[in-house]
Amino acid sequence: MKTRLILILLLTSFIIPLHAQPVLDIIRKNPAYATCNYNTYPNTLYKLTPAPKGKRPFYISHYGRHGSRYINNPKGYNIPHAMMLQAESVDELTPTGKKVLAEMKTIISDSEERWGELAEYGRRQHKWIAQHMMTQFPEVFEGNAWIEAKSTTVPRCIISMGTELNEFAQRNPQLEISQEASKRDMWYMNHQDPIMKRGKLSPDAQKAYNKYMSTRMGNSRLMELIFKNPDIVKEMVDEDDFNYYLMKMGLFQLNTHLYQNTFLIDIFKPEELYRMWQVDNALWFAQYANFTPNYGGQYPYTQRHLLRKIINEADSCIHLERHGAQLRFGHDTVLLPLVCLLGINGYDLRSDNLDEIESKGWWCSDIFPMASSLQFVFYRSSPKDKDILFKVLLNEQEARLPIHTDCAPYYHWRDFRRHYLKMIDNFEKKQKK
Repeated sequence: MKTRLILILLLTSFIIPLHAQPVLDIIRKNPAYATCNYNTYPNTLYKLTPAPKGKRPFYISHYGRHGSRYINNPKGYNIPHAMMLQAESVDELTPTGKKVLAEMKTIISDSEERWGELAEYGRRQHKWIAQHMMTQFPEVFEGNAWIEAKSTTVPRCIISMGTELNEFAQRNPQLEISQEASKRDMWYMNHQDPIMKRGKLSPDAQKAYNKYMSTRMGNSRLMELIFKNPDIVKEMVDEDDFNYYLMKMGLFQLNTHLYQNTFLIDIFKPEELYRMWQVDNALWFAQYANFTPNYGGQYPYTQRHLLRKIINEADSCIHLERHGAQLRFGHDTVLLPLVCLLGINGYDLRSDNLDEIESKGWWCSDIFPMASSLQFVFYRSSPKDKDILFKVLLNEQEARLPIHTDCAPYYHWRDFRRHYLKMIDNFEKKQKK
């Protein structure tokens, strides 16, 4: 153990706590994990727990994120690119720095006029998910089953929906499919809360995050690798911004057809990528989870309308004799707080200390990679069955909820709806006071 710690200290400018090793090990194997919400979706068919005797799947309710996309706007690329051009203008780039600049130009050129658009890799992800659904739950999609799909009005979500539905239709032409993308549904599909502003931290939360971030930024090794005279270049280049955006630039391209050009990623050590993950993981928790200095840790309740809609529509669908699915396609900033509101896999963690969330297993990369999804799969023995069971799949893996069950990973629908409707009602009553 002492030898391992000494080695880590030699490789890095900071001490990696022992509880961090699991995340660091993941990043060593899969650098994309460090990007949090830009993590790429795996094509994996997971083994699922058989249903209790006599129960068969008949209905799926789903909220999913669009697939891999290009970066939303050029700002994330323009910041490090401008810094590199300025350094180039005064002949301050090393041979490695010149290659970095060439890679930047390739990435920017490929992304031009594609900002925020779904990438081909994103289409493939949704094909996989449709294939997996039909493989894991064939009973839901048999014969003339129905599929109702809705998307936000954002093009990458609409195309993600269409790609998935096309795969369903090709595999079973008898399916009755409807799809819609309307502003009328945005109040729950992509809700903008008038009080708890999306992505905006309270002053206390911002102060806590800045303190956490300040201990994990900076990378003088990279500056020395790219610039001839780092001390001179620091007058024109913000070291923290440069490091952060350059990492993002290299990792983001894993979502596009340039995923094989890993030069920008390879110049970073896993420990450096890990520090960036820590900074982003803490920011996502502070903004969208139960971080008590931010809106009292209540932000996940911004998705109460979506959860109530899921419950009410499921109540209607479980009375139908036919089998089918309701699919919804949206965004990471909806899926993350929804998962936290539900408390899936312990993601309802409440804390005022950003230093402890990682050790307690709050790792956002596991929640919302590109094409991430939450699936509620319902089971019954017949249309007359009153004891409806369901299970939750987070990114197609069986998940746990913070409510009692005698048949895990399955839950009784009556227990779920009672618990969460009461929780939402209590919150809304307090809001009215």
